[in-house]
Amino acid sequence: MEGPSQVRLGEPRETISEASPIHTLLRRLFPFYCALTALVTFGYALYDGYQIDGDAVAYMDIADYIRAHQWAGVVNGYWHPMYPAFLAVGHVVFRATLANELHAYYVVNFVIFLLEMAAVVCFTDAIVRLREMLSTPTPGVSASEPAGYLVDRTALRYLGLALLVIASQRELSLGKVRPDALLQAFLLFAIAALLTHFSTGLLRYAALMGAALGCAYLTKSFAFVFALLCIFAFAVFRWFWQKQSLRRIIPAALIAFACFAVLAGPYVAALSHQKGRLDFGDSGSLNYAWLVGGTEKMHLQPYMTSQFGSSEVHLKHPEKELLHSPLILGYDEMPYGTYPDWFDTTHWNDQIKPHFRLRQDIPRVVRDCVLGVRYLFNHPEGLVLFALLTVLGARPLLSWKPGTPRANAFWVVPVVLGAAIWGIYAIVNTEERYVTVAYMSILLTLFATLCAPHPHSATSLHPASAAAADIRATASALILLLAVLAAGESLRTVLEDRRQLSIADSPGGWYSPQEFRAAAALPVLGVGPGDSVACIGEAACLRDFYWARLAGVRILTEIYDPETPVPAFLANLPNRDQAIGVVRAQRAKVLVGDFGQTRINRADPVLKDWQQLSNTTLYALPLNPKVQ
Repeated sequence: MEGPSQVRLGEPRETISEASPIHTLLRRLFPFYCALTALVTFGYALYDGYQIDGDAVAYMDIADYIRAHQWAGVVNGYWHPMYPAFLAVGHVVFRATLANELHAYYVVNFVIFLLEMAAVVCFTDAIVRLREMLSTPTPGVSASEPAGYLVDRTALRYLGLALLVIASQRELSLGKVRPDALLQAFLLFAIAALLTHFSTGLLRYAALMGAALGCAYLTKSFAFVFALLCIFAFAVFRWFWQKQSLRRIIPAALIAFACFAVLAGPYVAALSHQKGRLDFGDSGSLNYAWLVGGTEKMHLQPYMTSQFGSSEVHLKHPEKELLHSPLILGYDEMPYGTYPDWFDTTHWNDQIKPHFRLRQDIPRVVRDCVLGVRYLFNHPEGLVLFALLTVLGARPLLSWKPGTPRANAFWVVPVVLGAAIWGIYAIVNTEERYVTVAYMSILLTLFATLCAPHPHSATSLHPASAAAADIRATASALILLLAVLAAGESLRTVLEDRRQLSIADSPGGWYSPQEFRAAAALPVLGVGPGDSVACIGEAACLRDFYWARLAGVRILTEIYDPETPVPAFLANLPNRDQAIGVVRAQRAKVLVGDFGQTRINRADPVLKDWQQLSNTTLYALPLNPKVQ
């Protein structure tokens, strides 16, 4: 078994820099800054606005099945179980009900934010530890005076937390019931363990990397591919840069893979058994088919050959088509989910096999690269600070060739892995919530490579020369300023959200008058928990059907209306009575649609039987109010 590295981690730069007042202040304030960040962010758990969509309801449904031990409903090729498990624990701890579960889930997201804070600190500390270890001259290798790195351990912590706070104000909001923040935490833990293994040689960090990657895979299937990349980077760095022998590398890599497999393997086995083939998740392939291959995303049927795109399609169990025009679909085949069509879209789209074609992929990659640039413009704070420090004389030390003077390749692995995350998503679909972890991995590492300028005089023999000390102090002060401003902006936002909720006399940011009032109005029409209902229009069926979950009902029939406002769609439907009769035959209690801002004329015979659900834009048409 390998022991820890025998190289002492010399810290001349850190020791000298920490003697300055600004670095002493940073160290002493750090616990208070962490407490301030946590306290301010907890305000989002109380006052962040309602942001639920179809994805969120699917995760909440899976959490219910975890609590009920209905494992067949948990195994899902599109949504993985780790985040729903967190929701399930929160539901139990807070003894939540349908009426207040969202409040509990906001608090769960806050706990995940605290986990992210720990992950960021572990990641930044691991970067600095590896940087220091590789900065120490290797016996037998001549080295010039080591580089005076600009950003020390404490300052890099502040910067990482500042970037996390900014992301939580934007794409990783606590009001989004989605797994992206949890995935980011696990990926940062994994990279931190990887870097720490490089600097210590301890096998337990290889095991921790594998375990973190296993948890990441159980959060999102994307992490399966990323885990293989991490293990590959693990072996290459130790062999090429650290000059380790294969007999030391292979056992450590196997331990990492074994720990990953212990966590990921059972779910892969369950998913493969469900699909009848080897499968670790279909979200990536389906999104590639939809977004790149041109395959129809919603309600694809075997006869729709013109909408297959470049994919090979042999649907095993497509949605049941009840009427062709308008398209009416039934979902009673699946016993799980508030809206079964989106609860497990891999079931209805099983056996869609996308084909890679460079001609169709290039426009998508170009589009996603543009979105990547837009992401950078939407997150300018760190980039502006980096540019400002370079203007003041700091320079990134990006040497990487082993055995050369001042070589320090600590930055290679986190930058390459961050670029890999961005590249994988760029092939399919880039969204800000996907690539934040890549942005943080790359940017924090680049800040760690910054070196203070070396005067070309006798004082260049002293890394703590006046010029170098001044720019280090300036960098630390600017990082502290960014961190405080980020927390201050969060505080301003939280207080404004609280003020708006007070004006609206709302119980919390998680409360949606539209969804809660609509759910409360359904019992008046004879609809109760366990009943089946129908929906019409994208808004009520897919975009936000939390009203159905709140009412405890399932949407088992849908009149597909992707674009036209519901009232206009019904008015122009030549076989309207036939369509409604088909829905009624499915024993749905009501047909629900979102009429938006359309003004309803009660004298219109088309809409005369529709009833508004309280003071909302949702309307319901009673169908079988006495059916049990």
